[in-house]
Amino acid sequence: MSTPSSQFETVSQENRSFPPSAAFARAAHIKSREQYDEMYARSIADPEKFWADVAGELHWYQKWHTVLNEKSAPFYKWFEGGVTNITYNCIDRHLHCATRNKAAIIFEGEPGDQRVLTYSDLYREVNLFANVLKSLGVKKGDIVALYMPMVPELAIAVLACARIGAPHTVIFGGFSAESIKDRVNDCKAKVVITSDGGYRRGKILPLKKTVDEGIENCATVEKVLVVAREPQKQLHPVEMKHGRDVWYHEAVVGMHRHCEPERMDAEDLLFILYTSGSTGKPKGIMHTTGGYMTYAYLTTKYIFDLKPEDVFWCTADIGWVTGHSYILYGPLQNAATVMMFEGVPNWPENDRFWQIVEKYSVTVFYTAPTAIRACMKWGESWPQKHDLSSLRLLGSVGESINPEAWMWYHRVIGGERCPIVDTWWQTETGGIMLTPLPGAIATKPGSATVPFFGIEPAVLDDDAKDVRAGTLAIKKPWPGIMRGIWGDQQRFKDTYFSKWGGKYYFPGDGCRKDADGYYWILGRVDDVVNVSAHRIGTAELESVYVEHPSVAESAVVGIAHELKGQALISFVTVKNGCEAGPELSRDLNDLVAKKIGKFALPDKIIFSADLPKTRSGKIMRRLLRDIAEGRALGNVTTLADPSVIEALKEKYATTES
Repeated sequence: MSTPSSQFETVSQENRSFPPSAAFARAAHIKSREQYDEMYARSIADPEKFWADVAGELHWYQKWHTVLNEKSAPFYKWFEGGVTNITYNCIDRHLHCATRNKAAIIFEGEPGDQRVLTYSDLYREVNLFANVLKSLGVKKGDIVALYMPMVPELAIAVLACARIGAPHTVIFGGFSAESIKDRVNDCKAKVVITSDGGYRRGKILPLKKTVDEGIENCATVEKVLVVAREPQKQLHPVEMKHGRDVWYHEAVVGMHRHCEPERMDAEDLLFILYTSGSTGKPKGIMHTTGGYMTYAYLTTKYIFDLKPEDVFWCTADIGWVTGHSYILYGPLQNAATVMMFEGVPNWPENDRFWQIVEKYSVTVFYTAPTAIRACMKWGESWPQKHDLSSLRLLGSVGESINPEAWMWYHRVIGGERCPIVDTWWQTETGGIMLTPLPGAIATKPGSATVPFFGIEPAVLDDDAKDVRAGTLAIKKPWPGIMRGIWGDQQRFKDTYFSKWGGKYYFPGDGCRKDADGYYWILGRVDDVVNVSAHRIGTAELESVYVEHPSVAESAVVGIAHELKGQALISFVTVKNGCEAGPELSRDLNDLVAKKIGKFALPDKIIFSADLPKTRSGKIMRRLLRDIAEGRALGNVTTLADPSVIEALKEKYATTES
């Protein structure tokens, strides 16, 4: 794999620094850079003591005998010998004080229906659901797949699986039947939990029907448990297969209200979460109980600076790792009040996010750069309709946030008073790795800033030498690290521990480190294009485009070129009210020439109304390369709007070089 070149660094933001306000710092868990430096040094010098102290804040039935076992590296083991249950730490331990009557989950459905579950309510519902699963024959070690809308029952079902020791695999409720089949067959799930339907942009998604199609040839599935999205009526007609399918609202009648938590070894499997693989076959990322639990707990506590009065809203779906760690397991261990929302930011209108922030007095808001850029494109008038003064902390997750979007987020949403925690991490890491701590670290637009406690990053070249710009490496294991790929541990080693002689974790991201020691993620190292011997990081080029006031979003890909080796093709969307055409193309080329150099000019700039994105908001650059090179398109079932592809193909064909 290639390494990004330092000659293409974008340094315009390095001198822009936003320290936390004195008032925020005084009230924060980590109050100063000096406190961060002291704790960080301690976490690196003696990580076993540091993490043992953190784990000691949680409930264990039996204490561990070994904090970290590295004998079978990279298959690390944390808190070996320890026995716990993550749901006890999420729910039970909060029931012995006033927290029992505190809101655990505030839910708003897309149509506007609302529910509030206190910690006491959540305890009751998780216990009931766990007993229903046991009545269906689910035992410790049996894998349960979930394909549901973003409703409280999804959270309840996930926690119920963890309570009885059944590893869960949540499949995002927008995936196709084929994707369900691949995942269910790979992990050999015994039970599938779904819903009759869910809402999406005013339409009803027939989730049970999709599950039926997906598991038609899945021999391991014994039962399908169906949750009615609206128990008073059937949201979507479903066919119930006799002997296999069970309605939850019927199965729960008369069920006992207590289910003793299964005692889980720290290294017992907690969940499998599938993520895209370069080979096209999804990778089943494995996370175990004790280490993941501890890491999710501490990252949530310090990075989001959680206070008892906070309403914490992570806008991700529980089908992604962000939802696992920062809707469920992290916030609930910290006795937080969590906001859950079923819909999208622009239905029925472009201000749905801000309407919810105002309505529920959300204080901590964590979303993706893609959503921020979309809101920028729709215009400032939408958030300006609402009182956002309850917000005290903002966060960014999913990909690097470009400086212009960062500044818009800071100014328009945060009112220039809210720190922004720009976080870098992966499904594989279990929790956040690079981030500012909001009361201690001055932020820079576009930088993930500094490592979290216990994380020792480095920027290396292919020979493992420290460089200013190169490939990100993580030198030491941390409790949240993945424990392998389900059914393919050789692939785990080949993918994440083959570079640099297998000494360090290889995330696959380019990175540079500035003069202040801040980290800047440059995008995947395979998103580096070699144009006439010039190595150009596409993420940096995209960042230049969005500096232009007319540009909302961009994606750059490299394609094969007879003379240059590779050529750049730029796909650009403009903000509402802005004109796309030859003049804007000239302006963008001038900007690239000024910021990077003329060698980085693209062969084509394609203006489009939108870019192909997954339902989680990530741009599918693979499809853009397919369009530019005239290849047959791969799987498009995960796209939020497949019609975007056809429009882009037509646009590309008619655009002159």
